[in-house]
Amino acid sequence: MYLKTLNLGDIRPYERNPRINDKAVEPVMKSIQKDGYRARIIVDKDGVIIAGHTRYEAMKRLGWTEAEVWIADDMTPEQIADYRIRDNLTADFAEWDFSELEAEIAEMDLDFDMSEFDGFEDIETADDDEQDRRDVYTGKVDVPQYQPTGKEVNIDQMYDSSKYEELLQRIEQSDVTVDEKVFLKLAATRHIVFDYTNIAEYYANANAEMQKLMEESALVIIDLDDAIKQGYATFAEKIERLADANG
Repeated sequence: MYLKTLNLGDIRPYERNPRINDKAVEPVMKSIQKDGYRARIIVDKDGVIIAGHTRYEAMKRLGWTEAEVWIADDMTPEQIADYRIRDNLTADFAEWDFSELEAEIAEMDLDFDMSEFDGFEDIETADDDEQDRRDVYTGKVDVPQYQPTGKEVNIDQMYDSSKYEELLQRIEQSDVTVDEKVFLKLAATRHIVFDYTNIAEYYANANAEMQKLMEESALVIIDLDDAIKQGYATFAEKIERLADANG
């Protein structure tokens, strides 16, 4: 694997790229304009993109004619296919610590418009008043909360697995290999849709063991200090909006 500068005309997107990145192109363009081209596109020995389709499209729109890329001439077709899938899937498992994100933006005095990104519209960004910013981030910040109403919720009211189950059936009936079926079944769990309002209601009435497991499964996001103060679990509305946007 080595670095080489290629004409963009000699770089080709992968025809079966499973990731739809259209909405990400403009933010990446702004990132390149502001911070430069930092993360290099990776291509195979024939110039086909392995990772970096969004960066490639962003540079084309910016009028770039060439770019330094990583050429992965040491990967087999199977390794390339595996990397493409993993590179796209792993980001979906990550979560945001919104308080740390806000603190980072404030501490570094970043002129960062989070309203450009779905689900992040309420993140505080740097302003011209240094004292106001310090007040926001050194004092106690009120966390958006969902207050349980006492509604009785059954397990099956917390999720919708219809699309997931339909996909499982199709996978099971397919002629792909056993290993491929295992992988596809794991990936299919992404189609389970969670009702976070009902999850919060169920959590409020669950026993301590169930609550702990729900927290570790990231079904609820808890601020322990505020939970003690308020007497009930806090539930971040931002998480629900993000889930709706990605559902």
